[in-house]
Amino acid sequence: MTRELRAHLALSAVALIYGANYVIAKSVMPDPIAPNAFIALRVLGATLLFWIISARHIRIPDREDWLRIALCGLTGVAINQLFFFNGLSLTSPLNSAIIMTSNPILVMLIAVWVLKSRLTSRKIVGVIAGAIGAISILMLSSYGKSTSSSALGDSFILINSVSYAFYLILVKPLMRKYHPFNIITWVFTVGLALVLPFGGTGLYSVSWEVLTSWQWFAVFFVIVFVTFLTYLLNIIALATLSSTITSAYIYFQPLLAGIFSYLFQFWFGNKLDNDLSIWKILFTMLIFLGVYLVSTAETSKEQVEA
Repeated sequence: MTRELRAHLALSAVALIYGANYVIAKSVMPDPIAPNAFIALRVLGATLLFWIISARHIRIPDREDWLRIALCGLTGVAINQLFFFNGLSLTSPLNSAIIMTSNPILVMLIAVWVLKSRLTSRKIVGVIAGAIGAISILMLSSYGKSTSSSALGDSFILINSVSYAFYLILVKPLMRKYHPFNIITWVFTVGLALVLPFGGTGLYSVSWEVLTSWQWFAVFFVIVFVTFLTYLLNIIALATLSSTITSAYIYFQPLLAGIFSYLFQFWFGNKLDNDLSIWKILFTMLIFLGVYLVSTAETSKEQVEA
């Protein structure tokens, strides 16, 4: 099995896990676990797991790399996760997954700004199409056309997407210098220091004794699979593939989130998302069109650089 194939399989697993996460994580937020407390718990658990598996790879990074590592901890862990879980607690799983499809476009824009990648007319058209789609979905929530979402929650998800796009660009150069396990461990250690002030005290207010077996499973799933495993697989994939290709796997998430929403509704009789409409489908297709134009405009040289 080639390195490229392993990387693509890793990203496929990440997409599947994230697709389930939109439904599973929302089922325990904001009650019985508040979003910020859940973030503190997941980052703490994942950081401990990263230190355990990375013991023989750990080395203290060079002084000139600490600013980039700190920025990765800020964008890839703290801002990314705090805004995602707070947004998910306010809006629908489907809305969250749709808005996250803007990530590849954002990665491209940041690559143009930071890496001075070439901006073509095809990319410009793709960015405009994707922006119109994302903004339209936000407006649906603002004017009450979405039944289980909110403009504030959708805006938080968009901020999360922007932050994660910065992380994918910032972390890539570190992959060429250090072992992936080493980098992700330090990034999460920095991230933990940043999220604890926001959610650490909230852990004391959770009534752990009343959590059902399903809710305990949700906590385990978010810590081990959604946080530890996905970041580990993403960092392994980034060592081989470009940031643009890595972010492109996010296209699967709306489909997977929708499938898991209906499966959970069927299994548990709990309607988690009744927010699908013809307008949302049309605006989602517009985002996909933008993503397609941006992605197919990438040359092989640009993909390696990004």
